[in-house]
Amino acid sequence: MKIHEYQARQLLADAGIPVPSGTMVTSINAANDAAKSLFDAGATLLVVKAQVHAGGRGKAGFVTLCRTPEEVDEAASFMFSNKMVSVQTGPEGLDVTKVLIADGVDIDKEYYLAITTDRGNGTNTLIASSEGGVEIETVAHENPDAIKTVSICPLAGLEPYQARQLAFDLGFVGKQVSQVTNIMVKMAKLVQETDASLAEINPLIVTPSSEDFPDGQVLAIDAKFNFDDNALFRHANLREMFDPSEENEAELRASEHGLNFIALDGNIGCLVNGAGLAMATMDIIKLHGGSPANFLDVGGAATLETVTEAFKIILSDDKVEGVLVNIFGGIMQCDVIAEAIVSAAKEVGFTVPLVVRLEGTNVDRAREILVAAQPELPTMQTATDLEDAASKVAIAVSATCA
Repeated sequence: MKIHEYQARQLLADAGIPVPSGTMVTSINAANDAAKSLFDAGATLLVVKAQVHAGGRGKAGFVTLCRTPEEVDEAASFMFSNKMVSVQTGPEGLDVTKVLIADGVDIDKEYYLAITTDRGNGTNTLIASSEGGVEIETVAHENPDAIKTVSICPLAGLEPYQARQLAFDLGFVGKQVSQVTNIMVKMAKLVQETDASLAEINPLIVTPSSEDFPDGQVLAIDAKFNFDDNALFRHANLREMFDPSEENEAELRASEHGLNFIALDGNIGCLVNGAGLAMATMDIIKLHGGSPANFLDVGGAATLETVTEAFKIILSDDKVEGVLVNIFGGIMQCDVIAEAIVSAAKEVGFTVPLVVRLEGTNVDRAREILVAAQPELPTMQTATDLEDAASKVAIAVSATCA
């Protein structure tokens, strides 16, 4: 599960990590009120940031620095009335329904700080770089030596000495060291307590020196958190942060029925049982010149109702111009899939090519069901194996498009 930046900043603040003050708003009037309040409190610079589950906001014009209430009004009006389009949203873009109005800060230096799971050694790992404010992938490609990592012990957590050494390695000096050490240790504890799969501060900044902070103040001015869905039952406060408006509607619908579904950009819908088989199916579709429209794993314990719902979800996508069913029946019984195909045909109809490959438990009964239902499924073909199935659906879709 993902959350918005304003929510991530609040988690950091609650954990004792310093962040600039700010307010999330959902309208232009509320943005103006928040700006007035912050300016009246002494702010001289505000930042207006669209709250969406996608990166590239700054390059898309959805992060704006403002020095007057009029500039805040103009920025908020633009964001609420335009879709944000970036490399992460695709050309369709995202509607902006929430905006963060926050104190702006002067920046002397930017850093990158994150904690995620290293599946190679089975621990959470702290990742840091002295080159913050840009995509970490770019840093990894252009200057890999700038990225430092520290494995976090599952029992002891991040030790202060590890954080201090990392601070020195990153180039922090003077009282900055104790500040960033404190931030790292608290961030590691927060990740452990919330079952976060990713916590990212980019950038972590140092402000210019001031009377209160002669060596500058270390602040988190942007944050991102992802959480393990399987652990959310332990965190009622985190579940309340879920924003369904930021999620794919079909994926939400699938999750309600216990289906593993991810929407893709292709035109061949896939219904498969088993994640590995689903990945192989998508690869072979690509090998034969097709393009998968989704990843859909019905699992091994799906019922007639859930499989029927899976077909409805696939066929509700206007981009789908063909459907490939690839079932290897172990726990999942092939005749259940066959009955679901017939049920879906009666409820929503198959107007696009349908290729079915079934093997395993009750496959003979399944084939009898499909043969009997052939008059109701004029677009259906059966396949002898996965290679044959992928070839047939790719050819059928190509012929339909032509």
